[in-house]
Amino acid sequence: MTANLPPQYDPKATETKWQKYWEDNQTFKADPETGGEPYCVVIPPPNVTGSLHMGHAFEETLIDVLVRYHRMTGRNTLWLPGTDHASIAVQTILEKQLKAEGKTRHDLGREKFLERAWEWKAESGNTITNQLRSLGVSVDWSRERFTMDEGLSAAVLEAFVRLYDEGLIYRGNYLVNWCPASQSAVSDLEVDQQEVEGHLWHFRYPLTDGSGYLEVATTRPETMLGDTGVAVNPEDDRYKHLIGKTVTLPIANREIPIIADEFVDPTFGTGCVKVTPAHDPNDFEMGKRHNLPFINIMNKDGTLNENAGEFQGQDRFVARKNVVKRLENDGVLVKIEDYKHTVPYSERGKVPVEPLLSTQWFVKIDPLSQRALEALDQSNSPVFVPDRWTKVYRDWLVKLKDWCISRQLWWGHQIPAWYAVSETHGEITDTTPFVVAKSEADAREKAEAKFGQDVQLARDPDVLDTWFSSGLWPFSTLGWPEETKDFDFYYPTTTLVTGFDIIFFWVARMTMMAGHFTEKMPFETVYIHGLVLDENGHKMSKSKNNGIDPLLLIAKYGTDALRYTLVKEVIGAGQNIRMEYDRKTDESKSVEASRNFTNKLWNAARFVMMNLEGQTPQQLGKPLTQVRSEDFSPEGERTEVLTTNQVRSEDFSPEGERTEVLTTNQVRSEDFSPQEERTEVLTTNLTTNLSDRWILSRYHQVVQQSRNSLETYGLGEAAKNLYEFIWGDFCDWYIELVKSRLQQDAEPNSKKVAQQTFAFVLEGILKLLHPFMPHITEEIWHTLTQTGDDQCLALQAYPEADTSLIDPELEQQFELLFGTIRTIRNLRADSDIKPSLKVTAILQSESEKERQILSDGSVYIKDLAKVENLTVTASLDGDLGQTIAGVVGTVQVLIPLAGVVDLVALRGKLEKKLSKVEAEIKHTAARLTNQKFVDKATPDVVQGARDALAEAEKQAEILRDRLKLF
Repeated sequence: MTANLPPQYDPKATETKWQKYWEDNQTFKADPETGGEPYCVVIPPPNVTGSLHMGHAFEETLIDVLVRYHRMTGRNTLWLPGTDHASIAVQTILEKQLKAEGKTRHDLGREKFLERAWEWKAESGNTITNQLRSLGVSVDWSRERFTMDEGLSAAVLEAFVRLYDEGLIYRGNYLVNWCPASQSAVSDLEVDQQEVEGHLWHFRYPLTDGSGYLEVATTRPETMLGDTGVAVNPEDDRYKHLIGKTVTLPIANREIPIIADEFVDPTFGTGCVKVTPAHDPNDFEMGKRHNLPFINIMNKDGTLNENAGEFQGQDRFVARKNVVKRLENDGVLVKIEDYKHTVPYSERGKVPVEPLLSTQWFVKIDPLSQRALEALDQSNSPVFVPDRWTKVYRDWLVKLKDWCISRQLWWGHQIPAWYAVSETHGEITDTTPFVVAKSEADAREKAEAKFGQDVQLARDPDVLDTWFSSGLWPFSTLGWPEETKDFDFYYPTTTLVTGFDIIFFWVARMTMMAGHFTEKMPFETVYIHGLVLDENGHKMSKSKNNGIDPLLLIAKYGTDALRYTLVKEVIGAGQNIRMEYDRKTDESKSVEASRNFTNKLWNAARFVMMNLEGQTPQQLGKPLTQVRSEDFSPEGERTEVLTTNQVRSEDFSPEGERTEVLTTNQVRSEDFSPQEERTEVLTTNLTTNLSDRWILSRYHQVVQQSRNSLETYGLGEAAKNLYEFIWGDFCDWYIELVKSRLQQDAEPNSKKVAQQTFAFVLEGILKLLHPFMPHITEEIWHTLTQTGDDQCLALQAYPEADTSLIDPELEQQFELLFGTIRTIRNLRADSDIKPSLKVTAILQSESEKERQILSDGSVYIKDLAKVENLTVTASLDGDLGQTIAGVVGTVQVLIPLAGVVDLVALRGKLEKKLSKVEAEIKHTAARLTNQKFVDKATPDVVQGARDALAEAEKQAEILRDRLKLF
């Protein structure tokens, strides 16, 4: 049966087919029982609210290339998928829905609200995972996890209670980053520092004794209502005499002290700073150092409270304007300066955060970060790729402060603390005693032992920061705190692939949590990738509305084309890549180029299979295969011996053509007894071609390069090498070189070796390319090998390089042959020689070695460059007549034109072209020297004219050079 591919490649049908096959057959289901060397990756869990964006596509493709490669090298591979519950994002969606219905979450109550949240999760929360499927990721879907599923929730309870019992979790009243939009505390790492154009307001604070005033400057005038001091630097001679005195706070008419603190920068503003301990982190520390009162003027929704007096109930930004107006009316406003400064914004709420005194839960970072630092400094664990991120990671571990882990939300892991509200009149206050337990039953048992049987309990309404549960992700997903087979075999995981912008959010938290709970770093290597930038080199973001939809590109060009583009663009690990994109047409030239590559591979595979006469690579056997002989010893023991005797003979035909003959003597002997021996001798003469040896050398070279690159995270380099080998060496050259040997009347042995080589290299190409382009390679491989549904390419062995077949000298020789062929083709095109017309070519070189190479490869030059008479010579003698010439290295290539080209007509044609181009140059140059055109035209139009002029001048130069030849 002759198997072949359809004439056209249909990525949509093929990709859908194999994605379904892999999942239905659980192709990527991991099994720790099978043993071997583990390779485990846990997916950086996307938010359950998310949809696939280009960053996801880039990251998951990089991971999938690594996972598929290591699976094919024989490692016991697990890529574990899952999603994060995204507390703030989900709650925001639900509260918007409720608002549209005229309700709030408090109207529903917590229980009903959470029911609605789980309903939303069931209906809409799987969008991102379904979209991930369209990327063809080779994850084990049977192990898919969700940060709020039963197992992971148990891990969160275990971690919280254990940390609390060890004194590493505490509850306290501290200054936190408060997001008025979500009305929740956010961690330092969830704050985005944005540079804004603002103002610096200067006010006079009068000295209480009436002897003058101090001038202070602030970017947040409304907070002056909570001032409890004014600070100066103790070494500032301007103010030394005032330290210890007091000023009267305008509007509030409160007497506050002048303190000395080294934190104050004498060069900022006037050198005097207002101190608002309840609303600024630096002031908070100063307030503690100098025992100043802490006055909170802010409600949790961003409005001012009763401590703000006449401004109570006003939004903070409205109050800012009104406070400034009042100070101006009172005559204490000195001036307002334009001032560019950095303002912290809530990443989720998209509003400026408000430093706010609040009772929250915290994790003591120092003991956890110290363990992670020890692992890094003593064992270089984990290893960062690229290495430059090691220092960044280390610096952050050193600088981290205690982590605020409580969030004022309902969707998430509710904090496992129960308050004895019967001790504080039925309400939870800052002083209400509490117990921490894994369940309400355990909590009641603890509370009754402490407060008596009549104790009334209320659970803490807050939930844990999402990063708390995701910090446990590498081991909670594998079954921790239980000792599961998955945890025992696959932990620690092998590689974490993530972006640099999440090192601090997630990587550091995972290493700290893992170090504490498992006493191991959670992964061996952290591969930090760059960003996908838009067509202008800018970071994609929702605020800029410059994102590029990967699903749109997949629909247009196919998944494999997008995957290959994303990986091939990576130049060096960790570098950003730029995505070519036309927003008017939703097209991408770079993805289109990868789509063209899939078509090239498809067509090449069709050609190969059409010339295999229905045979598979296994039926054909490897090129230059060894043959088996069997020997039965006198004792009846059977041993198997492989012997290959290859004898090389070189035959130079009268025309100078050299062929290489390999003779393989295959010997089969069978011993039945000492007295009786039967020997059977099979001899096969196979004529091999230099081109077969060349392509096998190039193939094994690229196998070696691919393995080396993928082992060292050079994914982009591996993709580029494969592209050049497949498109250039295999498709453009070897297929052309071998065509004549595949004809019906071709010499049988030569044809057989050509088929063997064809099939062997094509199957190898499919295996090498599979991690990058899994769908098209799986489809072609099944057709090529005629393998049933019980096997798939994804589980085949990755090729290994046979270094004995790598011949750098032969490859260099073929580079000379290809350069010669290209030059002859270019000369033909320049001279308008008809493609069907065969020419005479003269190759001149003073190098004997080069002449030998050209002579040995003359059959290829004649065949591919349409040369009838070829002369290879050391010197040029006699009158060659009118010729056109080119150079390849030190080889001069000449084509006599007499009788081949009408020189007069050709010259006239070239002169006509030159005249047209020169007219275009004159016209375009005149436009560019016209100042009105330059001033009125858009920059794009002017630049287009300049580019057109440069291109025309280049064409004119080429045409003049060609005219000199005639």
